[in-house]
Amino acid sequence: MASSLHKGFIRALTIISVMLSNLSVNPCNNYTVLDEPRRSINNTNFLHSSSYNCDDSVTWSGWYRLYLNGLSAQIPDTCVAWGHCDTATTLWIRGGHPKVEDGVVTRDVCGHWHNYCCYFWSFPIKVKACPDNYYVYELISPAVYCSGYCADISSINISSTAVTPATISTGYPSVDPCYNYTVLDDPWRAINNTHASVRKCDQSVTWSGWYRLFINSLSAQIPDTCVEKDSCGTSIPLWIHEGHPTVQDGVVTRDVCGHWHNYCCYFGSFPIKVKACPGNYYVYELVSPNICNTTYCAAVSNISSTYTTVTSETSSSGMNISLLERCTSQISLECLQNLHEQNITAQVLPLDTVTSLLTLVFNTSEKILESLSSANPTELASYGNLVLKASEILISTLVKLTDTNDSISFTLPAVEGQVFIVGPQVTLEKIPRLETTHSSMDMDLIGIAKNNNDRSAAVGFMSFNTMENLLKPDFFNTSNHQIKTMMSTVISATLPKTTNTTLTKPVNFTFRHIREFDPSGSLSCVYWNISEWIVDGCSVLKTNSSYTVCSCVHLSTFALIMQTSRPPESDPLLELLNLVCVIVGLVFFTLALLTFALCQWSPGVNNVARINICISLLLAHLLFLLTQQFLSLIWPQQVSCAVISGLLHFLFLSGFVWMFIEAVLLFICVKNLSQISSKKREVLSSGFLCVIGYVVALGVVCVSIGLVPDGYGSEHCWIKHDKGFIWSFLGPVCAILTMNMILFISIIITMNSTLTKLNAEVSQIKQTKIMVFKTLVQFVVLGCPWILGFFTNGSKVLEILFLILNSQQGTFIFLIYCVLNNEVRQQYRKFFRCLYSGHKKH
Repeated sequence: MASSLHKGFIRALTIISVMLSNLSVNPCNNYTVLDEPRRSINNTNFLHSSSYNCDDSVTWSGWYRLYLNGLSAQIPDTCVAWGHCDTATTLWIRGGHPKVEDGVVTRDVCGHWHNYCCYFWSFPIKVKACPDNYYVYELISPAVYCSGYCADISSINISSTAVTPATISTGYPSVDPCYNYTVLDDPWRAINNTHASVRKCDQSVTWSGWYRLFINSLSAQIPDTCVEKDSCGTSIPLWIHEGHPTVQDGVVTRDVCGHWHNYCCYFGSFPIKVKACPGNYYVYELVSPNICNTTYCAAVSNISSTYTTVTSETSSSGMNISLLERCTSQISLECLQNLHEQNITAQVLPLDTVTSLLTLVFNTSEKILESLSSANPTELASYGNLVLKASEILISTLVKLTDTNDSISFTLPAVEGQVFIVGPQVTLEKIPRLETTHSSMDMDLIGIAKNNNDRSAAVGFMSFNTMENLLKPDFFNTSNHQIKTMMSTVISATLPKTTNTTLTKPVNFTFRHIREFDPSGSLSCVYWNISEWIVDGCSVLKTNSSYTVCSCVHLSTFALIMQTSRPPESDPLLELLNLVCVIVGLVFFTLALLTFALCQWSPGVNNVARINICISLLLAHLLFLLTQQFLSLIWPQQVSCAVISGLLHFLFLSGFVWMFIEAVLLFICVKNLSQISSKKREVLSSGFLCVIGYVVALGVVCVSIGLVPDGYGSEHCWIKHDKGFIWSFLGPVCAILTMNMILFISIIITMNSTLTKLNAEVSQIKQTKIMVFKTLVQFVVLGCPWILGFFTNGSKVLEILFLILNSQQGTFIFLIYCVLNNEVRQQYRKFFRCLYSGHKKH
């Protein structure tokens, strides 16, 4: 299945590259002027100063025409002296400049270093000769650290400049090397010998004449495709560029590449001569490499010197097929680079072909990620850039000419996309909103079309579901050490096959949040700039818990990133204190319930509210404690987690409702000291109280489920903060705490007023003191200390106080209603005397 898909990919791209290659936007009329005198080949500033420039830090985009002080210039196509052009490694192009009739061609880029003109190889660039005697170049960030493109003023003659072929035939030497060679049989040269403890170096070998390679007596060859770095018993494995010759080709010269820094041809070693022999083997005239920790690799394979052909330079009308064929068996960065280099943007492809190719691109990126045990940020950014570029190239092939308007959309597991095209006879005043599952875009495409000569324009909009695995939110470099969370899918917006891409109005993107929104977090609309997320030109227009609208003055690849403060490190002592306090509170809740159930109470005492406070909070604290202890087992079961969080919501809320009922009863008790019993029986019967205590809490939970069905089941099996759902708990709690505080203050005022009227008898004073103490302790029983939760804000003292007071509500209930109740104490004494006497008899 995978093999047939890869072959289909190869065949499709072969047809694409041959057809309609001349329909692309002509870069001779659409370029950026690059006039920087420092790039002159005569500039030797680097040799005399500590300051210099590096093109790998420049943001390159599109095609460029070079000038020097207003005079037309070109990138040299011969070696440039080291240290010139105001940089360390001088970059020049190999293979000469093209002619006008050659169209767009691809040229390798060499970097001069250590007295070898092609010591470094940078990423290839595209070149085009223009009719008015100048060249344009599609420049990209070099692979080599601190290198720069050079510029030279010379007499340009585009009609006579020819492409120098890569293959140089030298004929047959006087002695046929096929029968006069040295056997080189070093098993450590095998391409599967990786990460050797002792690294070999062919620079220290004295090479002389021709060599035939073997591995354990099996005929081998130097690979002509990229070899993974740290292979072949060394750090930088060497392989030959441009393929092996046929027997008929005789002796040819091949460049030698060294894989390093995730670029297969990062280092260029001295060229070697190669000859195909009739007995299906190759011989090589090896020379000492120009850098150490490099070795010539060897691979045992089915050699066919009869049918192997030399791959020529890639141009706009052809592509490197051998590289794509290798992708069917070895997924690598080069596979995506090859698609990147194909000039197919001007062509029109069927939707099925494009979706098949996009599927292959994302399957490739997934396999690359799987093959990497640990990828550094540079590697991930490189892969991400190639995937983005490949996707943009492919979506551009869906754009076709139309007189009015047209649209195309597709949905794949990894990417969704929409293309909208307007023509010169369009009747729309504005195009409809382009939408995917998690994002949408509004832009003035009609206005852009009016600014183009052909009165047409097209926009491509894509949403990538898995791109954050490559373009991670941590690539958003901010000054503070905060947690970065990707809150949206990564999206891309381009204007393919549109000459004038200037925006008439800012573009608005709506991102639906794909993760739980933290109200304390800071949201940033960002766009991707080669190796990092930045915010230039983008701002947040509107946001809520569900979505965010961003406005940008340019098109690119965008995302929404949330920054939140790092949570404080857990304190083991505080966690232990929490566990002990909760367990102690549960014990006293249980003792209070047993006392309420087993002891005899006077008819005038109504314990309904206190009993139900104990029941609700006992079950809530116990369930919460067990949930946190076994969270790793419960969390994967989303339904169970949601049910537990809903039950906790109900139990805690009913506990607060019963606290409010207790506050009302206490207020009535203080207000009507002499008529308390009759008042309770007449107005607040037990049945009526139970209806209020549980039905209110159940109603709130039911309404919450109806409004936000997915609001339960956060990562701690509690209420989610998303969409403000936490206020389904905080709202009623805040209201109850406010009313309880008002009732408690009223109780204190009423108590003070009542006590001043009493006679100052000793027994009365003693009774009064006990009543005052009970009233003050009611501050805890009524849940008023929960207010401290709004003020802790990182304060350890308030956090400990909050923890102790609110976990000990059962302790205070047991203290003031059981221990300090004279009738109950007498029953305790009677119970313990019976228990003691029974034990004594035995």
